[in-house]
Amino acid sequence: MTDDVSKPSRRGVLTGALGGVIGLAVGAGGAAAVTGSRPEAPAETTGASDRVPASGTAQAGIHLPRSPQRFGRLLVLDTVGTGLGWMADVGARILELNDGTGSDLLPDGAGDLTVSVGLGPRLVAAVDPALPGADELPLFANDDRMAPTATGGDVLLSAHSSDPTVLEAVLADLAALIPDAAPRWQQAMFRGAGEGSKARNPLGFMDGIVVPHRDAELRTNVWIPSGPLAGGTVCVIRRLRLDTARFRTLETPQREAVIGRTLRDGSPLSGGGVDDEVDLRAKTPEGEFLVPAHAHARAAHPSFTGSALMLRRSYSFDDGDGDSGLVFISFQNELRVFVATQHRLDEVDALMAFATPTASATFLMLPGFSADKPLGAELA
Repeated sequence: MTDDVSKPSRRGVLTGALGGVIGLAVGAGGAAAVTGSRPEAPAETTGASDRVPASGTAQAGIHLPRSPQRFGRLLVLDTVGTGLGWMADVGARILELNDGTGSDLLPDGAGDLTVSVGLGPRLVAAVDPALPGADELPLFANDDRMAPTATGGDVLLSAHSSDPTVLEAVLADLAALIPDAAPRWQQAMFRGAGEGSKARNPLGFMDGIVVPHRDAELRTNVWIPSGPLAGGTVCVIRRLRLDTARFRTLETPQREAVIGRTLRDGSPLSGGGVDDEVDLRAKTPEGEFLVPAHAHARAAHPSFTGSALMLRRSYSFDDGDGDSGLVFISFQNELRVFVATQHRLDEVDALMAFATPTASATFLMLPGFSADKPLGAELA
């Protein structure tokens, strides 16, 4: 369930009530790159049922596990002031939960639980406005209709697991370590079955087809390359209510024309297999583009946007009463990659007629941490 709170109480709410995406962008199986799209095995792989180490050069829950867990929960918080002294305590608690010493909260062990921590632009800019992650997202089409409490935020706590019952308690436990923090918005999420980054989204099409997989692709497109935040990344979250009922009134060929890919397996309408690149020049004998002019796969293509690969780990949500859709989540080393793509989608993408943004935020995902290198040490 989604909770949007305008004036919540602080620590008591966190320990009590909590205890008790690019438009649709490239999240609906659209193309996101000209090269590097084939899903070759990454250097690091983790099975869906395996423990995911919390320490490392990058935070867990961004590129690992390779197959995202079936369930997730996002908690966005506001803080008072700009102090970051709490980060070391949050990181230490994540390590405890991961290695099993937080057994009172996770009596059956951590399983494949991952928790990632991000900082909103206000906190990043207070350290240095030139740092990656210091810029706010601009307004995109229809963003002015969103509730003010569903945009922005100072801290992101993102938890994912094959066991959905642990997520709310874990996030409440961590949020209580952040002095004077108050919940801004939160979202429970789930994913369809899939392989690797691929899974069907609420519209029935394959999502997560074109993403960076290998270490070299991640270095080029996802991780901040240098400076104090090397190994971190910039996250964008867009919650999109989808009009799935109206979309499914279209005949299958019409739906495929909106997406630019086949319903069966996500192969591009220009031909080839699911992992083949979209050929924007391919035409019928009559001269019609095989990937229509306003198809999502064409609109999101980097030949038009000048953007690079985004690592997408999107989830579905269903809050009842017709409020359901996609939580688009992407990671890139520059915010402009997302911004350029979203502006293009707002202009020409036929899919946008079926998507309404209801939450939007960006966060700097801090570099990895360990017992010897506290979370957020780069900003100390």
